[in-house]
Amino acid sequence: MRVSKAILSVKGVSKRFGGLVAVSNLSFDVAEHEMVGIIGPNGSGKTTMMNMISGVFKPTEGRISLRGQLISDLPAQIISRSGVGRTFQLVRLLPGLTVLENVIAGAVYGHRRRWGSDAEGFAHDMLERVGIDAMSYSPISSLTYIDQKRVELARTLAGEPEVLLLDEWLAGLNPTELATGIKLIHALRDEGITVVLVEHVMDAIRSLCDRCVVISSGAKIAEGAPDEVLSDSEVIRAYLGDDDA
Repeated sequence: MRVSKAILSVKGVSKRFGGLVAVSNLSFDVAEHEMVGIIGPNGSGKTTMMNMISGVFKPTEGRISLRGQLISDLPAQIISRSGVGRTFQLVRLLPGLTVLENVIAGAVYGHRRRWGSDAEGFAHDMLERVGIDAMSYSPISSLTYIDQKRVELARTLAGEPEVLLLDEWLAGLNPTELATGIKLIHALRDEGITVVLVEHVMDAIRSLCDRCVVISSGAKIAEGAPDEVLSDSEVIRAYLGDDDA
């Protein structure tokens, strides 16, 4: 796959909550059409970094840019309309709406503001893309966990993001669902979508990612190809501890 210039740039970003440093002077770039994994032990600052990219938190220090334009001082809704879409660790859907209505909401409030029949048709396309268009008129309460995740992904894709953030999208799935989920993200990769994913499933990291950024205690400790960083002694020590490294 050909990698082009950076579409997303994180430069010297830190986030402090009082005396707690959640992210410390973190820098990395994501090229257009690249799939980059952010990995590290629990509590290392991965989701905090995703929250800063998407505008949930503002960095204490540093800059985040999309296509060279500063976004780290913008509110979350403007960042979303600028072209950054995300899913969450815990699925966030609108329970009072049908599957289709949830995805239409993504089309209406996304990067391109689709309306009416255009939004509805595009929502059907996104549901077909994730394999559940047959459930379009079902209530959210009737769905399995993997199908709820598919709806959230379809809603995010309906916003037509330039950069897609997947925050532990594969978490909580059984082995069969996990295989389905990896296959679906593979399809997005094959389409050339730019993706940043936080993930603990190392098989997924190895098969999906072009590059990994490894953080521990909020700081970057390694960056490179998945097999390279996952065999790094400092990375192994961060995951397993000194006694097992």
